[in-house]
This record gives sequence, structure tokens and C-alpha cells, in this order.
Amino acid sequence: MPDTRKQFGRDGESLAERFLQSRGYRIVARNVRSSSGELDLIAEDGGVLVFVEVKARQTHAFGGALYAVDRKKQTRIVKQAAQYLARHGIRSRSCRFDVVLLKPSTGPAPVIELIQNAFEVPDGHLFG
Repeated sequence: MPDTRKQFGRDGESLAERFLQSRGYRIVARNVRSSSGELDLIAEDGGVLVFVEVKARQTHAFGGALYAVDRKKQTRIVKQAAQYLARHGIRSRSCRFDVVLLKPSTGPAPVIELIQNAFEVPDGHLFG
């Protein structure tokens, strides 16, 4: 990935983090790596542990940011979340999956959209 794309992604994650904090989320971890990839942000919202996928797009091509979190990506995020929970000895906790979309705008800053509970996880897939 060219450095400009990496920097764009890092900038998007920082912007998403500040956005979530302004809405009362407490950031627990950033860029958590595992054998199956990376979780962008892990936060707490009330008593809920939230795994946040950040999707930033510079254009509206390819359906925009939301379409980048397809079923395959969701499966990978759930696997990463399960690994995180196991690694930290968390056996039972309310969890959800949010997506922060950063979309191009006519102004200097992107439009930010938060999709809470962006996708459901079947019982047993997190606390196996």
C-alpha cells in the first residue's frame, strides 16, 4: 500500500476516534493485531464493548465505504474480536460491532456516519 494511502487510513482512524469520543465512547485499544488481521478500534459505550471498523474513502467509487464491510469482512472482524476476547479472558460481556464511515464531502472535512450494530453475530461465535 503506498504511503499516502496508509496515511489516509491512519488519519481516518484518528478522526473516527475523536468522533466516537465526542459521543461518549471510551477508546480501549487501537489497531489490535491478531493472526487474522487487525481491529481498528475497540471502545466501550456504556457497558458494551464495541468493535469498530473504520472505513474511509476518498471517492464514491465502488459503492463507497459501507460496501467495503461485506460478509467476508464481517466474518474476519468477528474472528478477530473472538481472538481478542479469548486473549483477554473475557468470557461473557455485551458486545456489538459498529462501523464508522468517512465519506468525501465538498468541504475540507469528510462526512462522518456512525452505524451502530452494523451487523449481527450469531450466538456462540464470540464466546466459543
